[in-house]
Order: sequence, then structure tokens, then C-alpha cells
Amino acid sequence: MTDFIEFLKNTTYPGRGILVGKDCVYYFIMGRSVNSRNRVFTKTEDGIQTEAFDAFQMKDPSLIIYHPVRKCDGHLVVTNGNQTDTMVDAIKAGKSSKQGLMTREYEPDEPNWTPRISADIMDDGSFEMSILKYNHGRCLREFYAYEGCDEGMGYFISTYRGDGSPLPTFQGEPMEVTLPTPEEVWEALNPDNKVSLYTNVKGEVKIFNKHLGD
Repeated sequence: MTDFIEFLKNTTYPGRGILVGKDCVYYFIMGRSVNSRNRVFTKTEDGIQTEAFDAFQMKDPSLIIYHPVRKCDGHLVVTNGNQTDTMVDAIKAGKSSKQGLMTREYEPDEPNWTPRISADIMDDGSFEMSILKYNHGRCLREFYAYEGCDEGMGYFISTYRGDGSPLPTFQGEPMEVTLPTPEEVWEALNPDNKVSLYTNVKGEVKIFNKHLGD
């Protein structure tokens, strides 16, 4: 099992990341460009959304303004893009979130081709994680289903394996990691690149925003 705090301290740019543990989920965003860093998390009726901190600095909102977290019919959906809405729409239509994701692919941001990462956490503690990634001009969709996890550990997936040009896509199954507190995760994220963090621990939601002094 990987020490999650040490992993974050030694990885300057995992990009966006989802960690699912027992009765909890964390989601963070990072940024290298002014546009990506110009964001905050704000609460909505059914979850959270990203917003521009300074509207005058926002250039292209297409891939950075979305609803990362939404609740729907016993599901908590967490993603790094507007596929959140696709998954929720599928659930509302009586389908599975996986069926919704089968209609989506990686982000069109050549040369990085940022993968779409998602988690669907059910009320019974089971959950699914997925990554839609670029693979030789086609979309490779990887899905992982879990019946739950033990106390003190979680499963983590991110968009990237670290910094680079182009950015290296996450590889392999979600990592088994230790489960730190929300405050420990926020402190461990690279201070230059971190933007926002959402945590939900046993229903208690906390939001950390660098632009708001957290």
C-alpha cells in the first residue's frame, strides 16, 4: 500500500485526482496555466461546481468549468469533467453510469489528451472507478468495480503520473493508498500547482480553495 502523503509530496503534478475510501471521497484539481489555476470550488444544491475566481482572466472555460460532484438517486458521482452530467443523466434514465461513460472519451486537448477519470459511489459502500484514455488514436475505457474497502485505506486515480510535456497519462489500476485527513492532503499537495480540494467524510463536506486563502 502506498503512503498517500508521501506520494503527493513527491509528485509535483498528478493533475486532477479522486480518492475513494470507506465512507469518504476526496477530489482535487491542480493547474499549471493561469487559466487552470483561476478556479475555486463552490457548493451547489446537489454537489459542487468549479467557478472562475477572476472572471476577467478566464479564457476558455470548456474543459475547466464543470460540476465535479453530484448526488443522484443513491449515487455520489465524482469526475474531472462534464462527464459528471452524462453519468447522472444515465442514472436518472434508469441506466448505469458506465453506460453513460461509454458515450464519452478523453479530453480533446492535444498533445496531452487528458483522460477522464470518474467514480460512482453507492449508498451501500460499493463503488466504481474508471478512466477514459487516449490509446493510438482511439479511446480505451477502463472500469474497476469494488465491493467496498477497509478502514484506513482507499483507492486513488489521477489524470497524470507526474509532470512532463506532454503530460504522462495515469497507468494501471487505481492505487491502494493510506487514507489521510482532508487537512493532511491539502497540505501535501504541491503549493505552486494545487488549486482546490473537495472532501466528503461520512457526509461532512469540506472545501479548500487556494485563492480563498485555505
